[in-house]
Amino acid sequence: MSFIWSLIVGGVIGWLAGLIVGRNIPGGIIGNIIAGFVGAWLGTAILGNWGPNVADFAIIPAIIGSAVLVLLLSFIMRAFRKAD
Repeated sequence: MSFIWSLIVGGVIGWLAGLIVGRNIPGGIIGNIIAGFVGAWLGTAILGNWGPNVADFAIIPAIIGSAVLVLLLSFIMRAFRKAD
């Protein structure tokens, strides 16, 4: 059950990051989950483990890390589209 809860929280974090940045995450729901997990790891690695925790995610660093990840991915995807 905790794995399912982590998937849900990771998806919500990725979705919130996409809303904050104002860009769509490629891959839909799966992309949101991946962005949430990777962004949470990135945010916790850089900013530390502070703020409220839900399903072993420090929410504030996770959202910040996910927003940075979504922004970087959107720049990379835009560069590949222009190259074509």
